[in-house]
Amino acid sequence: MDTEAVRSFVRAAESGQFQHAADELGVTQQAVSKRIAALERELEVRLFTRTARGVELTLDGQVFLPHARSIVADVERAVAAVRPGSRALRIDVLGFRSGQAIVLHDYWRSHPEIDLDVVTLKAGDPQVAVAAVRAGDVDASFRSVTDPATLPPDVEVIHVLDFPLELLVGPRHPLASARTLTPARLRRHRIWVPGIAPRSEWAEFYDQLATAFDLRIDGAGPNFGVEALLDALAESADVATLVGSRDRLVWPASHGLRRIPIANPTIAYPQSLILPRTNPHPRLRAIIDYFGSLAPLPEPAWLPSWATPRTSSGNVGGRR
Repeated sequence: MDTEAVRSFVRAAESGQFQHAADELGVTQQAVSKRIAALERELEVRLFTRTARGVELTLDGQVFLPHARSIVADVERAVAAVRPGSRALRIDVLGFRSGQAIVLHDYWRSHPEIDLDVVTLKAGDPQVAVAAVRAGDVDASFRSVTDPATLPPDVEVIHVLDFPLELLVGPRHPLASARTLTPARLRRHRIWVPGIAPRSEWAEFYDQLATAFDLRIDGAGPNFGVEALLDALAESADVATLVGSRDRLVWPASHGLRRIPIANPTIAYPQSLILPRTNPHPRLRAIIDYFGSLAPLPEPAWLPSWATPRTSSGNVGGRR
């Protein structure tokens, strides 16, 4: 089995686009298509179906994906075992459009010589990320464990940056014309965050946020992805959602969506890294320092109770 074809399959499955997979792998879209077609012929199944927005996994593709990830990881570990010091720094992000991925990409653009492998574990439970760090599958993960007592002794979580949140609404929403909003003005408005994963850090974040400001946060319904959420906001006169100020979101001009900053206090989502307590990847320190060098939150600001001080800047977590 061609391991580059398997790698192309994994990247296409994670990004939902052959072109995005090609960009990450440094090859053409045609090369990715040919690799995956050859893999489908060898397996005698279809792995993807094409949609208006890219590609989606078939049932066979969903079954094959975890095995494919294991194949890629095993091959990379084998190569690293015979080339000491050459292994790429592998970091897990929540999504390739997330603010953490955008900042990481900004860092890489300034340091293109760094061999960086960005992946997404697609798991809500932070203990999955902890296990991946302990196993060496990733060097660090942009996740948080909100209860440090549950961490194994060989893993730590450090707070590296805070992302202000913005309200995202359609053009007919009653708050659409606002230039800024206070948390108090969000009361009684439905804030829809579909598919909040149980035991995830963001489930606890939204619980604390709703309690602190008496907000109506609705996590009902399946999560069909960001495009479906943007479509729903554009069509609705009473639904809003929260997004990070650095999240990269693109929608058709006809949607007319508005991103509105929240202030007095700023509502912020803390970004943390899970990493080994001893002998972390030598390239990781520079990335942590870069995140810590970015602009601090505007004051006053609110953070959940489990946010700890930022490593480089000294900002203090918790409500302020």
